[in-house]
Amino acid sequence: MTISFTTGCCASGNFQTDEFKTKSGKTVTITAIKHASLRIQYDGLEIQVDPVVKLEPQTNYSAFPKADVILITHEHFDHCDTAAITALKKSGTQIIANPAVEKKLGNGTALKNGESLTIAKGIQIEAVPAYNTTSGHTQFHPKGRDNGYVLTIDGLRIYIAGDTEVIPEMAALKDIDVAFLPCNQPYTMTPEQVAKAAKTIKPKTLFPYHYSDTPVKKVAELLKGESIDVRIRNYK
Repeated sequence: MTISFTTGCCASGNFQTDEFKTKSGKTVTITAIKHASLRIQYDGLEIQVDPVVKLEPQTNYSAFPKADVILITHEHFDHCDTAAITALKKSGTQIIANPAVEKKLGNGTALKNGESLTIAKGIQIEAVPAYNTTSGHTQFHPKGRDNGYVLTIDGLRIYIAGDTEVIPEMAALKDIDVAFLPCNQPYTMTPEQVAKAAKTIKPKTLFPYHYSDTPVKKVAELLKGESIDVRIRNYK
């Protein structure tokens, strides 16, 4: 796998992008939009993850290409936004989400923890657990409700954790090339928890995301000496 990084530009603004090579040499491009929102491009396929318009800075999703797949981790306003979904939808767009979002939207494909779906040749999405464990925080993301996702794209494995803390199920995640781990207590993880999760998962590349005002550079400091490429992008 090879990795490159650029600061890209599209009609909707300036965004940081990273490129990864799959086992057959094709390119997967990941664009940092904001917070928990990201865009994945592969072989003409457009995947949008947790798109949100109104969360600052506001995003003009009508300036992006229409999505083939919209992936939603859970129903909170900073992850599930009907305005963003409407702007990105076209005929044939697949909306894949946890059951609570599917019920809220009245359409889409619901995946429960442990379920998986092949969305195109060589592309599989697996829903994995995402929840809080700290006493006093478990009401934010209760166990069994929300999803994280593992995308396997032509052999490249991308883990999008969603809103979670360090959980035992992370130990079962194998051969992760790219991981997105959230970093803002009380809703997700502290930098120390992110570092602990990363040491468990052992991704080749780590993007701390969903970090708000958390001093996220501390994650890189905590992981010095580990064989993990920590990349800080604009996911505030």
